[in-house]
Amino acid sequence: MKKSLFALAIALAFGTVASVQAQPAPAAATAPATIDDAQIAHIAYTAGQIDVTAAKQALKKSHNKAVLAFAEEMARDHAAVNEQALALCKKLGVTPADNPTSQALAKAAAAEQVKLAALSGDAYDKAYAANEVAFHQTVNQALSGTLIPSARNEELKSLLETGLKLFESHQMHAEHLAQSLK
Repeated sequence: MKKSLFALAIALAFGTVASVQAQPAPAAATAPATIDDAQIAHIAYTAGQIDVTAAKQALKKSHNKAVLAFAEEMARDHAAVNEQALALCKKLGVTPADNPTSQALAKAAAAEQVKLAALSGDAYDKAYAANEVAFHQTVNQALSGTLIPSARNEELKSLLETGLKLFESHQMHAEHLAQSLK
């Protein structure tokens, strides 16, 4: 399967988080940098917002009923999870902290939106579906491999785990959609 440039950028952004965590501390230095719950919250929110934005673009550009239904699902589900995340942050008194991973995600998403905006019809639908597959694969890997294991607050960890289950179903739906558009 061909992965988009956006998926590669996401992988590199999340890989940066993982590599920061994995770096050994130099002798007589402070502990290695780690990702904290405020940064995790920002990354997760940013990823959700990226998919809401992509879904809104698809709702404007596509005329395919299956693509439109999928985009409606993405907009609804990711907005709902982001609302839950913001409510949890408020409850915990945590302000999501912008970080290089969130910034890389936003930058890559903006570039992908420009690329998709230039397409129309079947070409748009196929590219949108392929990007959704790659996006969900990468975000799900980041959730399971980096964000959930790094979360210290149990409520945040639980929300991320619940989100992962939902996003895994999104990935399967995106894969089915992409296959149906070939």
